[in-house]
Amino acid sequence: MKTIKAKATSKQKKTSETGKPGRSKKVTTRKSGPTEEEIRDKAKEIYHERMARGELGTTIDDWLKAEKLLKGSKK
Repeated sequence: MKTIKAKATSKQKKTSETGKPGRSKKVTTRKSGPTEEEIRDKAKEIYHERMARGELGTTIDDWLKAEKLLKGSKK
């Protein structure tokens, strides 16, 4: 009966141009503005308030107002 030996393989480490092992960099992204979901929620709120007051308007106007309010408050 033959026994099978598993080959040991070593993983090669990535090296930079200087020959030193590379480090993974943590990438952080900066939030540039409100998300679409945040704008949508604010636009709905604006819409319901407008309807309660009986004012005319469009959902596009509500969306644009929501964007303006949220972008202004993030600064």
